[in-house]
Amino acid sequence: MANPTANLPIATLIGRTDITEDLMVVKIRPDGASFDFKPGQYCTLGKDGIERAYSIASAPHEGYLELFIELVPDGALTPKLWNLKLGDSVSVRPRAKGIFTMNSKVHNHVMIGTVTGIVPYISILRSYVHDNRQGHTFYVFLGASYQDELTYDKELQLLSEQYPESIYFIPTVSRPEEERNSEWTGVKGRVNAIYESYIDKLDLPKEDTFIYTCGHPGMIEDVKSKAIPKGWNFIEERFWKE
Repeated sequence: MANPTANLPIATLIGRTDITEDLMVVKIRPDGASFDFKPGQYCTLGKDGIERAYSIASAPHEGYLELFIELVPDGALTPKLWNLKLGDSVSVRPRAKGIFTMNSKVHNHVMIGTVTGIVPYISILRSYVHDNRQGHTFYVFLGASYQDELTYDKELQLLSEQYPESIYFIPTVSRPEEERNSEWTGVKGRVNAIYESYIDKLDLPKEDTFIYTCGHPGMIEDVKSKAIPKGWNFIEERFWKE
């Protein structure tokens, strides 16, 4: 059977950071022509004929693709990616896809994510501050079971300190009683419940606000089931583990 990725462009692994046993951040650089994408979009990677889509954490100006990947032990592709070493290559489809991008027509952006679901927001925020844009406010809610899964929390905390009038960051862990979270002193609970406790207090105008959800399907469904009936503008991006 022919390899469907055999003639696709190649990207080289130039960076890898293992976060936990099943989470890693990688940086790949497409060989040859530059890879164009909009913040919030995804790329399609392949190895040995197997392809999957991954949202891009890096901003377009950075010159590489940064991806936050979760290992699925019985998955088709991620075990292959876990074996990659610096200098190894993967295929990458030449065009980015996806409509989970910043809606510039509104000024308030409520971004809710779980673990790897934070990825498109990182790209959007990096690009926003790099381009010196103004006039928008971001409320970023990031949830995980364990504090070491938050991953981009330090970057988001720094951005919230550098741009206190436009970026607000609320991280939370959902299993605060477990030993792995023994040093956690922040907000506790599921991110969809935490978001819900904040949204009414923020008193944002619905016609000038967008709610973004990305990550765990259960979180997305819970937020969606409550936000849409109340008249909020809503968009989702689901990550399927396979």
